Amino acid sequence: MNITLFYFDFPFWRAEVSRISLFLSNTEFEDKRITSEEFQRVKENGILDNGTVIPFHQLPCLKVDDITIAQTGAISRFCGKLSNLYPKKDDLLAAQIDQFIDILTDITTLISSTQVENRDAEFLKSINRKLSILNKSINQKNDYIVNDYFSIADIAIWSFMCWLTGGNIASVPKDIAKNYDNILRICRKIDKKDIIQKWVNKTFPNQYIRNFY
Repeated sequence: MNITLFYFDFPFWRAEVSRISLFLSNTEFEDKRITSEEFQRVKENGILDNGTVIPFHQLPCLKVDDITIAQTGAISRFCGKLSNLYPKKDDLLAAQIDQFIDILTDITTLISSTQVENRDAEFLKSINRKLSILNKSINQKNDYIVNDYFSIADIAIWSFMCWLTGGNIASVPKDIAKNYDNILRICRKIDKKDIIQKWVNKTFPNQYIRNFY
């Protein structure tokens, strides 16, 4: 099985959850980084410069042999199964994990769809409302987000919070997560894992900023 993951050359959670899943399981894959210039052509015609068809004209995209797959959820579930970070036969557990991927997508869409000039107090209130709901949805007695099962949801929330608190999103303060203890607890736990540190040091040592300590 030949696997290639297409995304930009920075650690955004929508690609990192799958990159790290494959890395964790020692699954060989090509981590193909796409330039902004090439992506403009993808948005227009849905094809990379090498001829690879990109479904829905968007990234990330996963290519498995001759089949390409789009959308963060679909890609992360596939990669998660390869690394035992996503259940293969437990549909209820899978659904519990999926919901966390989806709420992170909701917050990401809220941010990316709001123009910088419109990011006012109401904008921050909306993000904080989502974070508050997310925080309450994490059982403080569990080792991980979903029961005691280390999953793609944990990797996703760790990478997402690195992005959210990294200081690079206009109008979003670096300390936005300071009051969300359950989110911070999970992020700190994942951040201390050797495999996570190994990935960061190998790929993006200067781009991963963790403001959740």
